[in-house]
Amino acid sequence: MKSERVIRKLVAKALYIKKLTPDIENQINSELTRLGYISDVDYEALELLMDEMDAGRIQLVPSL
Repeated sequence: MKSERVIRKLVAKALYIKKLTPDIENQINSELTRLGYISDVDYEALELLMDEMDAGRIQLVPSL
């Protein structure tokens, strides 16, 4: 998977399954740490994810 698409693909996965799992969240955080910055497109994707969570359309799944 190309590095510039990882965050957007993870956000798309969360939007598709309507859940932000600990695994998806950890992968997003790892990618952000690895890159050391956030592109405008990734920022918009994460902003959309947060908006969907705020609206209650995406469920945050807690860690076990």
